Amino acid sequence: MCDCASDPENATQKPTAPRSFPDNRRSFLGALLGVGSVFVGALLSVPLIRFALFPLLRRTTEVKSSPVGAMNEFSALTEPAMRNVQIEFVDGWRKTISERAVYVTTDKDGHLRVLTSVCPHLGCTVPWNKEKSQFICPCHGATFTKDGARISGPSLRGMDTLESSVQDGQLLVRFQYFRQLVSDKEVIG
Repeated sequence: MCDCASDPENATQKPTAPRSFPDNRRSFLGALLGVGSVFVGALLSVPLIRFALFPLLRRTTEVKSSPVGAMNEFSALTEPAMRNVQIEFVDGWRKTISERAVYVTTDKDGHLRVLTSVCPHLGCTVPWNKEKSQFICPCHGATFTKDGARISGPSLRGMDTLESSVQDGQLLVRFQYFRQLVSDKEVIG
């Protein structure tokens, strides 16, 4: 080790010269520029962050019930009746109104059921075949009974039933989308 470090007489300290006025001003202006840049950057980032987070923070609208028709139209059904319903969705910034086909039919006990026309296999529109008295998917040949139960084909489940209610003599339906290619009915939207 060095003896000069242990001996205070040999250790000479260089006095630090006070900073000159231009150096103090330069460092102050640099700090001021840095703080100002951070402030302006923060102000500019607020709209960008809000734009990115808005769809996550905004609630999508609850899917409302759509009118299908008067109850007396469905009192004597012998085969499924196709009706178009209008659905209004609000997702983020988008407000869309779409029209979807549903089938009103009766189950084995004679109660009304509303079926979606979307095939649970791959999402094709399933029409009612009057000659065969079945729903037959044109895409992959899945067949369903009058009340939507699966008969055959690649579909893992029967046609999906929709929530329905009666209000002021009108049949109302709450249209939803369900996950495809699974055996259990899962709501996705």
